[in-house]
Amino acid sequence: MRFVSKTAAAAAALGCFVAAAPSHSETFRWAFQGDVQTMDPHGLFETMTLGFQRSIYEGLVARDENMKLVGALAERWENVEPNTWRFHLRKGVRFHDGSAFAADDVAFSVERIRSEGSDLKVVAQLIEETRIVDDHTIDFITPAPNPILPLQLEIFYIMDREWAERNNATEVTSVKGGDEGNYANLNANGTGPFTLESRQSGVKTELVANPDYWGEMKGNVTQAVFTPISQDATRLAALISGNVHMAYPVPVQDWQRLADADGVRPLAGPEARTIFLGFDQIRDELLYSDVKGRNPFKDLRVRQAFIQAIDIEAIRKKVMRGASVPAGLMVAPQVNGFTEALNDRPPHDPAKARELLAEAGYPDGFAVTMDCPNDRYVNDERICQAVASMLAKIGVKVTLLAQTKSKYFGKVLAQNGYDTSFFLLGWTPSTFDSHNPISSLMACRGGEDKIGAFNLGGYCNPRINELAALIQSETDQAKRQAMIDEAFRIHRDEVGHIPLHQQPLSWGVSEQVDLVQRPDNVLDLRYVTVR
Repeated sequence: MRFVSKTAAAAAALGCFVAAAPSHSETFRWAFQGDVQTMDPHGLFETMTLGFQRSIYEGLVARDENMKLVGALAERWENVEPNTWRFHLRKGVRFHDGSAFAADDVAFSVERIRSEGSDLKVVAQLIEETRIVDDHTIDFITPAPNPILPLQLEIFYIMDREWAERNNATEVTSVKGGDEGNYANLNANGTGPFTLESRQSGVKTELVANPDYWGEMKGNVTQAVFTPISQDATRLAALISGNVHMAYPVPVQDWQRLADADGVRPLAGPEARTIFLGFDQIRDELLYSDVKGRNPFKDLRVRQAFIQAIDIEAIRKKVMRGASVPAGLMVAPQVNGFTEALNDRPPHDPAKARELLAEAGYPDGFAVTMDCPNDRYVNDERICQAVASMLAKIGVKVTLLAQTKSKYFGKVLAQNGYDTSFFLLGWTPSTFDSHNPISSLMACRGGEDKIGAFNLGGYCNPRINELAALIQSETDQAKRQAMIDEAFRIHRDEVGHIPLHQQPLSWGVSEQVDLVQRPDNVLDLRYVTVR
């Protein structure tokens, strides 16, 4: 009785969740620990936001329930010349407002992601120019041969040129954690299986099925209601009480509670997301530290000290309850290019870490502020607290700044000048290929090649940029793998970042629901059935 009473009390606090949907309803309700950051499909490169937008907007390509790359707004594509990819567009597709989809919308969307506020410049730099062949055929001209271009376009969604022009949304406005500033941040007009019914930032977002959708819906959902619930206990209570059909993430320490409850089940699996730490290695003086006149993270010995101070097994056992997989590389085993032989890490050795700090000129350690989201990854704030405690044992005094993901990303990303000295981040390669993290996270940023946009700390070895370009164009798989291994080896030896682990997929699902759990942690509403 005590357990039921606590659950009911927590559920009553939800307000908008008081009335649960009947079991036969085609309304699907789900909750995540943070909100969707924007409705603008070109605003933020973040898995949860882009995954949500996938129900409204579409790209030229997509992934099916088995993660196979399939045609979406492009029926087929071909590499007609070394530097030219031709996409044959699907005919008869209309945007939600009834306007026809055509090649002009694709060309417009390519230009739009080049705008200052867009977080998808990593995609824009792949395309030198577009050439419209006819209304349903378009060529992408690449700066160099790029045999993997279609793989890199899954997160590039197409916007209606006329709608954007009519609503003064031809440029992307930086969200910086809020919806203000652009009509496209709060409104949407895609070609996808669902239309945006209503949006209350931080409260609730409602979608309804698109009756004119060109594609196949394998589920039966006609209305989908998303609500962010930041508190783990409240989110779990909403699921157990039947007020939502699905909630994620579920803290790993609550898996047993979910398994013991009636009508719900935990749904866990390996996620292709690597959680890692990074440091500002580009500024001459850290923004948030008591060290003045120099940057301790420019010294390899300091970075080595940090990785040897972190007890990854303790994090796995105590914080992640044995559900994480310790990582030595910036990619998971599911990602093409992963090499098990390189997936090692130096031993946990606090004494050696203190020795390295002393050699670097910090025998008493130093103070630094650590940026951490508290509603984005599984047990993210707990991980940061554990890291801070471990670093304290070697004299490093960490001030933890844990914030909701909207504030966190608004602070640390390029749009705000990479305002961080030490941070935790997670990354799932959208292409499921190692080139993605090499070019996005590990390459020097700010160069003519325009890669390294998500290298928040500014780690830089020019050889990695050279390798990124070669890996992108190499078709010989053995040569390509050797270059991937070289890039990972350089990055590991220089402690460019500190990989921690691959987190588990951790969902809680009602027994009234059938759905597909993708290894990139994206919920695809096309495959949801409510019984």
